[in-house]
Amino acid sequence: MSRNKYVVLVGGPPGTPRVWTAPAPEDQSQVKVPHGNGYEHFEFTEEYAEVAGEQVPVYRWRCRTFIAE
Repeated sequence: MSRNKYVVLVGGPPGTPRVWTAPAPEDQSQVKVPHGNGYEHFEFTEEYAEVAGEQVPVYRWRCRTFIAE
C-alpha cells in the first residue's frame, strides 16, 4: 500500500476529538501529536478506514507524555 497523506487517530483523553487527522508519520507503527502541554501517542491498529475515497491507516490512543521544560 502506498504511503497515505493522512491517518485517522481515535481516542485520547477527555475533551479531545474522537477522530483526528494528521500527516502520515515516517514511522508507520506510531504517531505522536502535540496537544496542549504534551504529546498524545497513538499506535497503528492494523486497520484501515475510508476517508474521501482513500484507505488510510487507523491509530488508537496509547498514552500521553508531557513536554520537558
